[in-house]
Amino acid sequence: MTTFAGAGRAFTRRRFLAGSMLAGGLMAAGIVGAPLPAAAQNSGVITGKDGWLFPGWESISVLNRAGITANVALLQETKAALAARNVTLMVMVVPMKAPFYKEKLPDGTTVSADVAGQYDFIVDQLRKAGIDTVDLRPALKSVQTGKQTSFYRADYHWTAWASEAAADAVAQAIKAKVGKLAGSPPGDKLGEWVTQRHLGDLAQRFLTPDQQKLIGPDLYTVRTPAPAKTSLVDSAPAPVHIIGNSFVQPYLGFPQKLSNALDRPVSLTWNPGNVGPWATFLQYVSSPDFAKSPPQVLLWQFNEGPFHSGPQATDQWDVPSIMPPQTWRDRMLATVRR
Repeated sequence: MTTFAGAGRAFTRRRFLAGSMLAGGLMAAGIVGAPLPAAAQNSGVITGKDGWLFPGWESISVLNRAGITANVALLQETKAALAARNVTLMVMVVPMKAPFYKEKLPDGTTVSADVAGQYDFIVDQLRKAGIDTVDLRPALKSVQTGKQTSFYRADYHWTAWASEAAADAVAQAIKAKVGKLAGSPPGDKLGEWVTQRHLGDLAQRFLTPDQQKLIGPDLYTVRTPAPAKTSLVDSAPAPVHIIGNSFVQPYLGFPQKLSNALDRPVSLTWNPGNVGPWATFLQYVSSPDFAKSPPQVLLWQFNEGPFHSGPQATDQWDVPSIMPPQTWRDRMLATVRR
């Protein structure tokens, strides 16, 4: 069983688009006007070859080591606080799209050597801090066969194939870390694959109608929702809880696949990307569910591109989410320890 807590987003394409990193609140917060790579076009999108679009707000030239290091320090304190509640923290970082499809970038636009090494730097910093994480790049590369891709052509998000491959990799890491999971089977049953045609969110939000016609829709191969289960077991607390953004929303299948691979219930708190990971974390740990029955494993999803952005990042998060790092730390400690 997968339960969807917190934001409680319904399983619809509309929510998928609303859950994009570029939801209206983020645009209002100023991300469109934030510094972008020189190749950024159409108010924040890089138009590449063969209709491929890339998010212009994710730098492909600059590696912010200081920001990454500062955020890892916050995560290290969070891990210690959660451990005191017998909760294991695992951090999952979704790779950027551009390094996976460098050949689709426009002529003259390249991923710098620093940014090419950014994911390695993040993973290395997390592991040096003693924080469990999973390198998702092999999982994403494994789905790139035939017409299958890791990311949608004109969309910010990874494909459902990549999402499920990542969930399998995370499930293996969780099993290796904790040994025996609490709770009882079964996990989610997976629905059948279906293919839908939609305009990618980058095309929908940044291109003119004429440009959208030239780009055309993407094919979204996703799973239909499996029949809902109703039993006394369904009301039991899930041993694994996911915190994240639209990359882990049900439409793309990550929580269902993780539940299926673990054969255990999984619960989820997700918000659109403009809310940010820091506010979403506080939302969950402030909830009665966490206070009463904290999970055995807390899986916290980030994106590589904005990983350097802390709770104070005014160019990334909505105004209600923004706070000084020390304020976030104090609130984290107060809510986790209560």
